[in-house]
Amino acid sequence: MTQDGNGELVDVDWTAGRETNLANWEQRVPIHRRTYDLEALMSDPAALSPVVRDDLPVLEALLPGGLAGRDLCHLQCHIGTDTVSLARAGASATGVDFSPSALAAAAELADQLGVAARWVQADVLDAATVVGAQFDVVYTSIGTIVWLDDLDRWAAQIAALLRPGGLFYFRDTHPALNTVDPSADELVLRHPYFTDGRAERWDSDQTYTGGGTVSAVRTFQWHHPVSEIVTALLGAGLTLARLDEGRTLPWRFSQRMVPAGDGWQWPEPDRDRIPCTLTIAARKE
Repeated sequence: MTQDGNGELVDVDWTAGRETNLANWEQRVPIHRRTYDLEALMSDPAALSPVVRDDLPVLEALLPGGLAGRDLCHLQCHIGTDTVSLARAGASATGVDFSPSALAAAAELADQLGVAARWVQADVLDAATVVGAQFDVVYTSIGTIVWLDDLDRWAAQIAALLRPGGLFYFRDTHPALNTVDPSADELVLRHPYFTDGRAERWDSDQTYTGGGTVSAVRTFQWHHPVSEIVTALLGAGLTLARLDEGRTLPWRFSQRMVPAGDGWQWPEPDRDRIPCTLTIAARKE
């Protein structure tokens, strides 16, 4: 089994990096179709994905009446488990992803569940032009912006996709957590928090769910500190409505993490020493 690389910072052209990442994500699709809990969604028409169960209370607090009747664009939707869950929560959902295999799996899942959703193949950095519509809510959650090199362009797409008064909702791995060595026996910082625009190069035949291996082992990821994320959104003309930091992650970042509801936490006393997730909500005036 190929082990994770050392996250070496390298110069990589965006197009080349994107194509390398796409090859990897295409091969993740059949693994994730087996290892995501699709049966839970199929067996209960009211079931939601764990990610959406976590996000929904915050969305409902920010949106009077919740998602019912609202047009929602889910960026980087992968195989659609969260997208169909958002539709079940009342949204008219459009899922966007760069992987054709992921979108085919998402469309099949929606058909099996009897959930209406639109699926659009597009890079998130070109989403506004390709999708060609505006929405009440733009949503992106968990494992997204490390795959993007240009957050100013990302934020501009979000602003263009939102109607005036619309809400952008973002939850992801906290950038501080990405500095930690997941294999260490204690909290050890391994990677820089502040970077110079270069990508981290990783080689692994595993995905975050386990359950299979990929042959397209290489990926490139771009680290973005909190200040860069917030500044990009403000620069696109959005207004911050909420910023939260969480202790629970919906995937097991480290084998030292222990189960906590639908997710995973550090054991005590590390739980209060470093955040696991970052949540940002912003509005378009």
